Amino acid sequence: MGITSALVLFAVIWSMTFLIVLPIRVKTQGDLGEIVPGTHAGAPEVHNLRKKAWITTWISLVLWAIISAIIVFEVITVRDLDWFGRGSPAAPASETGE
Repeated sequence: MGITSALVLFAVIWSMTFLIVLPIRVKTQGDLGEIVPGTHAGAPEVHNLRKKAWITTWISLVLWAIISAIIVFEVITVRDLDWFGRGSPAAPASETGE
């Protein structure tokens, strides 16, 4: 796996993890009873975004290390996921009569 692939993999894992962590322990205006006029009661009042970003980063690093190891050491390959046999290599030109 190249550096670019590793960075893209980390960015995808981080983004997905952040979307999962984001709604955890959010205190909304409706929960606190202090709704600002013109806003929705479900708007966050206390979101702890910095803490959630750090938590997301640490979780993502662990997940990235595991997934990268699986890819680099070929524990699971594309062939393992080819359940229908569609990924077989193409026959050489001499066998196809071309």
